[in-house]
Amino acid sequence: MKLLVDFLPIILFFAAYKIHGIYFATRVLIGASVLLMLWQWKRQGKVETMTWVSTLLVLVFGGATIYFHSDIFIKWKPSILYALFAAALLWTHRREQPLLQRLMASQLPVTLPAAFWRRLNLYWILFFLAGAVLNLLVAYTLPTAVWVDFKLFGLLILTVLFVIFQAALISRALPAETGSTREKP
Repeated sequence: MKLLVDFLPIILFFAAYKIHGIYFATRVLIGASVLLMLWQWKRQGKVETMTWVSTLLVLVFGGATIYFHSDIFIKWKPSILYALFAAALLWTHRREQPLLQRLMASQLPVTLPAAFWRRLNLYWILFFLAGAVLNLLVAYTLPTAVWVDFKLFGLLILTVLFVIFQAALISRALPAETGSTREKP
């Protein structure tokens, strides 16, 4: 349910674009992003960092799109967001615990080596940088209609495939369960 709620502004943007074009869709995205932020605050008593950053970028770049009547600003938003993610991961890359380790380690049943976490962290940095560049390539070389489809479906599919790749790496790094570790009655 949470994933659907988090994706709701993008889904509404896509639907609004198909019906009324980029400027109406941008207004819908701004409104939906602000409503998502308010909903999180009311429901959880706080707003997630990701929601704050994304909403701020939507307000800035969406506002510029509407004010200057140029769709290029809203097209920059995913690349800026991905670049910020890459920068945050890079900032912590050589620290004792990279950001990715702090975010994910508690979800795993065992402790994995620091070198493994740094490698995963680096993969995510590269993924976000590649996504930022790919978004700009599509934004500047293809029609807006193609970019809107790419933003929703292309980036989502690439992200899902990358997460599956990461899950496979993590599962391979986890120690195999053996019968000898079980306690006998």
